[in-house]
Amino acid sequence: MLGNGMMQKLQEMQAKMEEVKQRLNHVKMIGEAKDGQVRVEVNGNGVITDIQVKGEMSQDEFRNLVIVAANRGLEAAQKTREMEMAQSAQGMLPGLGL
Repeated sequence: MLGNGMMQKLQEMQAKMEEVKQRLNHVKMIGEAKDGQVRVEVNGNGVITDIQVKGEMSQDEFRNLVIVAANRGLEAAQKTREMEMAQSAQGMLPGLGL
């Protein structure tokens, strides 16, 4: 059974994590392919918010470049999200190594 102190810490941590998620909605990452010919914008929560394409290309090339750019943006968002969550949790639960 969790004591009141631990339960309060867990509630505080949950509130902090929600704040981080809200903040990450406004953080923008850019993934690019082929020297910026395809750009995918992703927010810090890993949601694609925009795709920009410059120039002419085949359907296959377009598809491949969007996939590359999206994956780059999503990877940057994941790293940022993990870093933000770790910083928020740091010190909240000292016995758990966070």
